[in-house]
Amino acid sequence: MPDSHDPHEPDAAKTGRQLPYALRAFRHRNFCLFFAGQFVSRVGFWMQGMAQGWLVYRLSQSSFMLGAVSFAGQIPAVVLGLFAGVVADRFNRYRICMTTQTLFMVQALVLGYRTLHGHITAWEVFSLALVAGILQTFEMPARQSFLQEIVGKEDLTSAIALNSALVNAARIIGPALAGVIVAHMGEGECFTINGICYLAIIGGFLAMKLPPDTEPRPAAVSLSTFIHEGISYALHTPAIRLLLLLIGVISFLSTPYTVLMPVFAKDILHGGPDSMGLLMGAAGVGAVVGTIFLARNREPQKLGNVITSSLVRFGIGLILFSLSQNFWLSLAILPLVGSGFMLPMSAANTLLQTLTPNHLRGRVMSLFLMMFMGTPPIASLLSGSLAPHFGAPVTVGLTGGCCLLSAAWFMLRKHVLEEAHEVEEAEPQPPRKARSY
Repeated sequence: MPDSHDPHEPDAAKTGRQLPYALRAFRHRNFCLFFAGQFVSRVGFWMQGMAQGWLVYRLSQSSFMLGAVSFAGQIPAVVLGLFAGVVADRFNRYRICMTTQTLFMVQALVLGYRTLHGHITAWEVFSLALVAGILQTFEMPARQSFLQEIVGKEDLTSAIALNSALVNAARIIGPALAGVIVAHMGEGECFTINGICYLAIIGGFLAMKLPPDTEPRPAAVSLSTFIHEGISYALHTPAIRLLLLLIGVISFLSTPYTVLMPVFAKDILHGGPDSMGLLMGAAGVGAVVGTIFLARNREPQKLGNVITSSLVRFGIGLILFSLSQNFWLSLAILPLVGSGFMLPMSAANTLLQTLTPNHLRGRVMSLFLMMFMGTPPIASLLSGSLAPHFGAPVTVGLTGGCCLLSAAWFMLRKHVLEEAHEVEEAEPQPPRKARSY
């Protein structure tokens, strides 16, 4: 794996300063630029997500329509995910990230313009959510693969955990800000602010100092052959297969409570958009705490135990949340849910990138995206259909019970990860070639 140390920043070993392991990714200048820009843009992203859900429910008064819009944002990963992985492995990942971030900005500004002028309909929101889903399908594998390129394998756990903490800190701030803005101004302002926030991440990418792209590109084989190579690797590598299944299960089970959050906020807890923002932010608090814990973990081979215990916590949290009819009690429970969801997801991401060879990483991360974004559309439609008949609390409570069953399943299979780490440590590592960022 090439060295991503920046020659323009002081060497910690020479200056006598050593960052704690959890913060080691900050040794890399490009990661600092990425981190700062990503934080601002993610605050805007979560503002838009909260405002979009509230807008759809206000326009339609339909839990089914909430599920449908969520479905539109996630289904492109199923349809285009494998092709997106090929793009990430065959083309410059930096340029892919720049292009998709720019198009994200355009999508948000269009949504803001239509909403501010009072012409928006629920089905137009559905269409724009579909556009955002297509962009995310191509952006995510490239961004995740690019992350290891700018920090190196030795700091990858720190980088992924810090990035997850960033996303969830934004998840706290964004919905809270959106709740205030929607309550006093309207949803259109949230969408417009999100569009402006994308300038931060675009500026961060432009400020990066990158060497000429000398990475050898894969041989020009047919698209089907290229896709088949990635699928075959994932299916025939037990650890990768287990992690991808785990991601699909977690994503599926985490969807109902987020999709139905407007129902909980308005009809069960008798609040408004500001209450919904606080509820979503509370889950983000737990996610941040969980990812900080992950960032301190130096031994990836122990992450299997972390995943099992987090799934148990996730299930218990969902069951308690489904039973609560008090706003403040629900607010206290949701950090348990947030940490129980995000910690195993980030741990699985770390293990996937650590165990996958560089030339296959884009395709494996596209499979990650397909499982992460591909199962929620089914869960969105299912929860949107079940809630009118059985109620939102029963729907969410059932997913909590399924989480506990998933924890038992994973506990019986986690030995596969330990065996994979033993194999990796036994293999000789290729010499590292210096590369400056």
